[in-house]
Amino acid sequence: MRRPRLHTLRARLTVGLLVLLAVGCAAVGAAAVLELGGFLTDRLDQQLSVTGSTFAASLEHPATGHDGHDDHDGDERGDTRRQAAETIGVRLVGGDVTNAAVVRGGDEAGDVNAVDLGGADARALAAVPRDGRGHSVELSGLGGYRVMAWQGRDGDTLVTGLPLEPVEAAVHRLELVAGSVFGLALTGAGVMGALWVRWSLRPLSRIADTAAKVSELPLASGEVALPARAPDTRPRSAEVDRVTVAFNRMLGHVENALTQRQRSEERLRSFSADASHELRTPVASVRGHAELALLHPGPVPPEVTRALERIAAESTRMGAMVDDLLLLARLDAGRPLQRDSVDLTLLVLDAVTDARAAGPEHHWFLELPEEPVLVPGDEHRLHQLLANLTSNARLHTPPGTAVTVGVAPGDDGTAHLTVTDDGPGIPAGLRGDLFERFVHGEGPRSTDGGGTGLGLSIVAAVAAAHGGTATVTTDQDTTRFTIRLPYQPPDTGHPSP
Repeated sequence: MRRPRLHTLRARLTVGLLVLLAVGCAAVGAAAVLELGGFLTDRLDQQLSVTGSTFAASLEHPATGHDGHDDHDGDERGDTRRQAAETIGVRLVGGDVTNAAVVRGGDEAGDVNAVDLGGADARALAAVPRDGRGHSVELSGLGGYRVMAWQGRDGDTLVTGLPLEPVEAAVHRLELVAGSVFGLALTGAGVMGALWVRWSLRPLSRIADTAAKVSELPLASGEVALPARAPDTRPRSAEVDRVTVAFNRMLGHVENALTQRQRSEERLRSFSADASHELRTPVASVRGHAELALLHPGPVPPEVTRALERIAAESTRMGAMVDDLLLLARLDAGRPLQRDSVDLTLLVLDAVTDARAAGPEHHWFLELPEEPVLVPGDEHRLHQLLANLTSNARLHTPPGTAVTVGVAPGDDGTAHLTVTDDGPGIPAGLRGDLFERFVHGEGPRSTDGGGTGLGLSIVAAVAAAHGGTATVTTDQDTTRFTIRLPYQPPDTGHPSP
């Protein structure tokens, strides 16, 4: 399973704060526990030094009966003066325990009970150095003891010890109290820290919200109104304030740049529309005079006839370009189109019929559904879209190319209009700019006379004006243009919203 990740800055800061606090609490707790344990152990060592080996030395000559057994039913009578309860005294000779007794407390304070120490206990006590310092040992049946060893009068070893249980109990109690207090402190710090971090990062959250709103705006074209700026946070946080000021300044620059771009686009559209409109009359006049000169009944030199024919042809081409530019300018200006119910099936039939007449050397095929495919839109502009696509397939593929024009309702609520050919494909360098203006099959400045370079840009503009898209896929064997338009089911009597 994948480990959860801390995605937000607020969560990382809160967790980091808790980790640092937990490390600090653990360090303080460990230091307190170690210090308390060492302090209480030193007190035991001091107590052992004060009492010395008196109790253990009193076990060197225990009171025994004539039969060799003690007269007190197993109790050793040692010197228990100034001896605390549970004090142990042990006499070892040659590493073996000869006598061992424990001072019992309670109502019978001062009583001494003999204890039986096993071999492991004897070895542990024999290993205690006779240096007058305290050492900790673990005795079976008795628990942990702090013991101190001395040299006896008879060359034996005398060991006196005090239990470690009070020290361990105090240390365990401190651990429990510290763990509870630190746990509550971490919980409270986590809650308060999360609230504090959340409050401190509110300015950044506002900046993120503003940036998210800006990212949702269509900045590529058209007039853009940026949202309100992020609120200033002075004087609470100098760092966040610097970010806020810089962010607001950046938004101001972006807004100014978008405003200037929009003004430039509007001026360009206005110029394009005005120039196209003004050029229509002189272009038509040039074409008319050229055709009139060609109709002159008198003899005309062949060179003049050829020049007049070229003037008429180029005038026709220029007129088509002017009309295309005027159409693009109107589409760019967002002028509304007609919204009628258009049958794409009939448009495809008419377009392919015209294409067969214009390009009989190509093979034209149809892929039509049984039911009509209706879309809301402008029939004249959609017919122009289809004419541009079929003309593009005819002009940029060799004779004998198979071109298939199809239409079908898609699964995504759109109608798919496709024009597919098995020609040589589109060069890789032109695919990214194919729907841009003045892009020709041989390059953006081709003079082959095959077209104006505006046909596919008009296709994309008409599709966008209808709320659709224009895309192309191509390889070495097949090129397919796909137009997706909002679909209107045939049983509805009005355009879909």
